[in-house]
Amino acid sequence: MHTHREVIIFDFGGVLVDWNPRHLYRKLFGDDEEGMERFLAEVTTNAWNLQQDAGRPWREAVSLLTAEYPQHAELIAAYHDRWPETLKGPIDDSIVILHDLKQAGHPLYGLTNWSHETFPFARERYPFFGWFDGIVVSGEEGTIKPDPKLYQTLLERYDIDPATAVFIDDNAVNVEAAERLGIHGIHFQSPAQLRAELVALGFLPA
Repeated sequence: MHTHREVIIFDFGGVLVDWNPRHLYRKLFGDDEEGMERFLAEVTTNAWNLQQDAGRPWREAVSLLTAEYPQHAELIAAYHDRWPETLKGPIDDSIVILHDLKQAGHPLYGLTNWSHETFPFARERYPFFGWFDGIVVSGEEGTIKPDPKLYQTLLERYDIDPATAVFIDDNAVNVEAAERLGIHGIHFQSPAQLRAELVALGFLPA
């Protein structure tokens, strides 16, 4: 039991929100699942998208990639122009957990790899973002998880003692980075698994 821990820090994409570019590109590729996967693996890669999460403007990102792959100009532009369609919606059972933690009086914070240009769409769409006591967005800070600078920004800005905090992320590398700073990490795999771990830590009743 880590009863001294009281602060919960959430990642967003993959934990609270079902974000995936496939939600958009399945509409554009139709039945060509193989073609879509090849496009996402070779053109609009995760590494390319992460640069927007680190603060690169979308206009610049689309321009550079279009110059490299002019035959895919429309598909590349869609990543930004139709970005809201990459959001399927909240992960409902995770939102119930978030609500229960809020009701129990635990301070809630967000630490997310997200473009400063696209995060406002999600924030406006989903009211639960208003439940947080503070949110740090990588695109606004110019660095991304697992860089310890981003974690330190959250801890210092909101005066959080890492020994009192738990961090939840669906990326194990990001969880390990938090643990190196003295934060208790939970590698999110499902809402049921998350609830069980929070119960074990004393945050929620059994």
